[in-house]
Amino acid sequence: MDLKSGYPWWAVKNGLMHAFPQLREDRHCDVAIVGGGITGALIAREFAAHGFDVCVVESRDIAWGSTAASTALLQYEIDTPLIELARLHGLAAAEASYVACHGAVDTLAGIARELRDVDFSRCDSLYYASRRWHRKRLIDECAARQRVGIDVRWLDADAVRERFGIDTPGALLSTQAARVDPYRFASRLFAKLRTQGVAIFDRSCVTDLHPTSRRVVLETQAGPRITAGHAVFANGYAAQHWLKDRVARNRSSYAFISDPLGDGVLGAFADTVAWESARPYLYFRTTQDKRLLVGGEDDAVDVPLRRDRRVEGKARRLLARVKDLLPNAESVFPAFSWAGTFAETEDGLPFFGPHPQHGPRVLFAMAYGGNGITYSAIGAALLRARVERRKHPLLRLFGFERLE
Repeated sequence: MDLKSGYPWWAVKNGLMHAFPQLREDRHCDVAIVGGGITGALIAREFAAHGFDVCVVESRDIAWGSTAASTALLQYEIDTPLIELARLHGLAAAEASYVACHGAVDTLAGIARELRDVDFSRCDSLYYASRRWHRKRLIDECAARQRVGIDVRWLDADAVRERFGIDTPGALLSTQAARVDPYRFASRLFAKLRTQGVAIFDRSCVTDLHPTSRRVVLETQAGPRITAGHAVFANGYAAQHWLKDRVARNRSSYAFISDPLGDGVLGAFADTVAWESARPYLYFRTTQDKRLLVGGEDDAVDVPLRRDRRVEGKARRLLARVKDLLPNAESVFPAFSWAGTFAETEDGLPFFGPHPQHGPRVLFAMAYGGNGITYSAIGAALLRARVERRKHPLLRLFGFERLE
């Protein structure tokens, strides 16, 4: 599956960091993970750290799919606002989702400290009103988040203009956000896992699965089989291939990154990620070497050639929008631009766990949405709870059970 177009910055910056062998002989393990991106890395880490024999297979080079195209905003904020999520699933479930995502940022920070050199840094998050009539909705959203103990405050138009230099009816300012180089994070984590005994194979494509009551057998294109107690499909948007029913819609998102900018250009946004209340939304963040990364202009295109043709035009539109918004953006121009496939669920929540089509030993890790890396940090623990037959407060809400 062709998941990206153009020149994703992380791939250009890092090159191919680590090479892993192909699967050339049959293997047995406790947990087989299909997918070598950042989601697969976090899940492999969780199981390996708790004594499971883990095997990872990736059809491309490790971390070279959607992970290399991710813009890697690490936020607790779900694409679906807390108030709206409460209407869909009840207040307690919605609050539990936001609290879990809030804590997941700390989990990712801890892993980044262990890995080092992954361009991780903490920052604030500004969620600003795109329209005047969004103002009241954001004020209510601020109060709902504060009630569950989230450190967030409301800034009126004057306060936003004074601190950030942009004109907006108001904004929510949160302290719990971060940024990372996703390709470097995943690559370094897999390299570390290999030293800890995790078997990792790239360029090894799984073509069929055969679940039974006791095991799952995975067939690969080259012939070798993997027999596992459980199989986890963590191969992003390609995971939907294994389900008869569509559980998400594939879309395309576009991004560009600038050359390094002077100290006065970014202002308060040097340490603040930003996104808007309109849908689809514009968002932007910086890197540690003072580049501006801008994303958005999402569309329903799911045909690689059509997506390829749209990259440059979308980058121009993103540039025009960010220049209209930021007061000192005259020197901002795309150095590299790209697009990537992503998926959206109806309620903005992920799916972690078994699907009735394949039984309890085949698990899915569908960390779909704008904060997929945050979801993956939560989902790793959810999947281990499933395998160990333990309860977890988010098992139903983040599983296929919520579709019943």
